[in-house]
Amino acid sequence: MSIPTSSVEQVIPEQGAMAQPSVRPGRRRRLRFVSGGKAATGLAVVAGYLLLAVIGPWIAPYDPDARSADLLQPPSAAHWFGTTHLGQDVFSQILAGTRGVMLVGLTAGVVATVLSVLVGVTAGYLGGLADDGLSALSNVFLVIPALPLIIIVTSTVAGAGDLVVALVIGLTSWAWGARVLRAQTLSLRRRDYVEAARATGEHTWRIIGFEILPNLTAIIASGFVGTVIFAVMSEITLAFIGISSVSSWNWGTILFWAQSQQALAQGAWWWFVPAGLAIALLGTALALINFGIDEFVSPRLRSAGRSRIRTADGRTVRMRVGFTPVLAPRPAPPVASGQREEAGR
Repeated sequence: MSIPTSSVEQVIPEQGAMAQPSVRPGRRRRLRFVSGGKAATGLAVVAGYLLLAVIGPWIAPYDPDARSADLLQPPSAAHWFGTTHLGQDVFSQILAGTRGVMLVGLTAGVVATVLSVLVGVTAGYLGGLADDGLSALSNVFLVIPALPLIIIVTSTVAGAGDLVVALVIGLTSWAWGARVLRAQTLSLRRRDYVEAARATGEHTWRIIGFEILPNLTAIIASGFVGTVIFAVMSEITLAFIGISSVSSWNWGTILFWAQSQQALAQGAWWWFVPAGLAIALLGTALALINFGIDEFVSPRLRSAGRSRIRTADGRTVRMRVGFTPVLAPRPAPPVASGQREEAGR
């Protein structure tokens, strides 16, 4: 669209006209990250899952292993999510299985994040032989297939539970994050404020902790969220294919028994749909948190849709990401016929 150059006016109260549009001033918040709807929604859903992981087995209306005479009953007042082929309450199994899923996801995320920060930031800042050695270590772990290794460990270690699976996922999922943090640290180590801190005699670990790590917070948080998503899906996949123990409940175990007993063929949709919705909702919440981190880091995304300019006819145009206005020159006033003839002479 074309906007006359002479009529571009910034919509800012008590300020004059400006040629460049800027973001409308808003109320300052201490927690700008949760001010966005995506991040707030994702954090609220994850907080709800964490609450269910803590109190879920206590508030479950039935024992998830208890059998009854209500075989393959659809959802009702007595059984909100229906029952299995053994009369087990699906809602109680969902509540009891939340703890295992969240335990694996958060534990693997913490382990992988700590290792990636230690290896990536140290390699990027120190350089030299330390960088070469830590980069070689990252390359080795980068090509290790995590899922086959988890299958081997869980099949050989007797009584391997959720904690063992979480540790294996965390120990094999840190290499990619370390590579990203190393690249970012290499770009930060020569900044002026880092050089100033080094010139004043600051210790190396103090420079890393107070000058470099705060600028890597968003990348670290994004890597943590990605690892949690991968760990949750890996745990559910292992339980669904019957690799991990089927005696401990999680959402993958519910899907395993539903698939093995042909719940879809019997029309027992209530046996697998609630578990699938729980997985989808958790994945969506984590993705929303990741989107919120991107918007918090990128000023371009954070200010999307908040800049406005006013045209000559009084209309207000909202600027969006990827939208570049074409400023057209102001049209010249019409020339009278007499003036045209005189100009021709």
